[in-house]
Amino acid sequence: MSLRVVVTRPVRDAMPWVEALRQRGLDVWALPLIEVRPAADLRPVQQVWQQWGHWDGVLYVSANAVDHFYAQKPAVARENIAQSAIKTIAFAPGPGTGQALLHQGVAPECVATPPANSPQFDSEALWSVVQHRVVPGFRLLVVRGTTLGAAQQDGVGRDWFAAQVLARGGTVDYVVVYERGAPQWQQATCTAVAQAAEDGSVWIFSSSEAIANLLANVPTVSWQHARAICTHPRIAQAARAAGFGVVCESRPAMDTVLASIESLCNDR
Repeated sequence: MSLRVVVTRPVRDAMPWVEALRQRGLDVWALPLIEVRPAADLRPVQQVWQQWGHWDGVLYVSANAVDHFYAQKPAVARENIAQSAIKTIAFAPGPGTGQALLHQGVAPECVATPPANSPQFDSEALWSVVQHRVVPGFRLLVVRGTTLGAAQQDGVGRDWFAAQVLARGGTVDYVVVYERGAPQWQQATCTAVAQAAEDGSVWIFSSSEAIANLLANVPTVSWQHARAICTHPRIAQAARAAGFGVVCESRPAMDTVLASIESLCNDR
């Protein structure tokens, strides 16, 4: 396969995909469409660490959420943090988030995530696995990011998950640990993006926000000849609305994405 694949995930999330695709002989362009940085105000995160035993479960919305949250962990963990971690369940919507938690030292038995063969890795899939844990009085903490300049800061998936907890008689708190923003490109990058919209490159999207940032950076580019692989139906809907000529939906797993790339290559 000689076509080029554009990986649009943030830097932290992109590298495993870039390396895996290159090992399969693909020409890969890493073009992060979301920039991630620590939250401007870290005091709420630090306060959460001081109150760690307050919650029964913690939903980490992404691997970035895990990394930025644990970056604020006290250098010398108090005994109450260690003891509370034993009974606090870490909810991860996908395997990448689950692996990030394990990397931070969270015990495997304390990590709940959808099975590897799940059709989707999202809040709905996670809920099907953990809903039995949520009883009246269950206290959930959502560790999330925020989009700079956005009027609405909550996401569809975590809003839905929180609504299920509330409907079961639980409570939900939020803490922002990182900020997402659109990349700022030089003209050379804009020119390369415009070319990739026409040359048969395959764009991989794992976020509707990434598509919005792409359009904002190159508003005059037409996508009618471009091809996209989207890892969730909501993302596919955003790609179609953006004007992508070919949009394929895929599970967010490497083997499935690779099969979609091969299918597009054979259709050329």
